[in-house]
Amino acid sequence: MENRTARLTILLDPQKKKIFEDICASQDLTISQVVRKLMRQYIIDHAGDRELPEWLRSSAGTMSDKGGNATD
Repeated sequence: MENRTARLTILLDPQKKKIFEDICASQDLTISQVVRKLMRQYIIDHAGDRELPEWLRSSAGTMSDKGGNATD
């Protein structure tokens, strides 16, 4: 698993952001946790023949970082 984090800045519609924030909060998840999960799943779904690290494959479909672990 990675031991460092990188910042990702995106531009999005304020109304979509508010809805996303509300849904994340209602599930007791941070926006970062949900975005990391979405990114993991997207990588797995679209990696093609790329070799993926075991830690990435084994964490697919889980919210293992619910406790706030920013490194996955």
